[in-house]
Amino acid sequence: MKSQKPIQKYFAALLSGLFLFVGSVSAQAVDQSTPDGLIKTVVSDVMASVKSDPEIQKGNIPRIVDLVDKKIVPYTDMRRTTEMAMGPNWKKATPEQQAQLVSEFKNLLIRTYSGALSQLRDQTIQFKLLRAAPDDKEVVVKTVVIGRGDPIPLDYHLEKTANGWKVYDMNIMGVWLVEAYRNQFANQISQNGVEGLVKFLQDRNKQLAAAKPAN
Repeated sequence: MKSQKPIQKYFAALLSGLFLFVGSVSAQAVDQSTPDGLIKTVVSDVMASVKSDPEIQKGNIPRIVDLVDKKIVPYTDMRRTTEMAMGPNWKKATPEQQAQLVSEFKNLLIRTYSGALSQLRDQTIQFKLLRAAPDDKEVVVKTVVIGRGDPIPLDYHLEKTANGWKVYDMNIMGVWLVEAYRNQFANQISQNGVEGLVKFLQDRNKQLAAAKPAN
């Protein structure tokens, strides 16, 4: 089992990253016509925003949430991410519960990794050559986070939708985001049902919202 600390630290890049990094192109239009074009422009935009905002670097949660909602969420498919994390249990949830789960899971991811996002200042990203056919509907865009320590592989799983390419899963240090939560979600549902999972996510988000950022 890989250490949770480095995984959590760099899932930010990922997640908050479903998502992130490199240069300084904050005014650049996001290119959703190709999967690697999407990742490059979103990552560049987010990294530039982190580097230029002292409040984000201090761990200001509302500022980080605003950044993620504006610059990352529009290019992700959180419904599919949540559905995959739920597995067969997704069909047991009512439409109302599904909407709650998507919202709470998104908030959980943002708050869990917000501290790591605030620390992304000196890293750069190396983009690997995309290996995909022109008619592929799902692809993996491979990148490597270059910082002070060992290089960190960070891959994005994307799907082609009617509104362009969207990220729905990410892999960091060999761990896929969806897989990391699947067993936890299944255990909660097994013990307390779908409504129990909704409450678990709500309670966890309240705890994270009340916690002071670690600087």
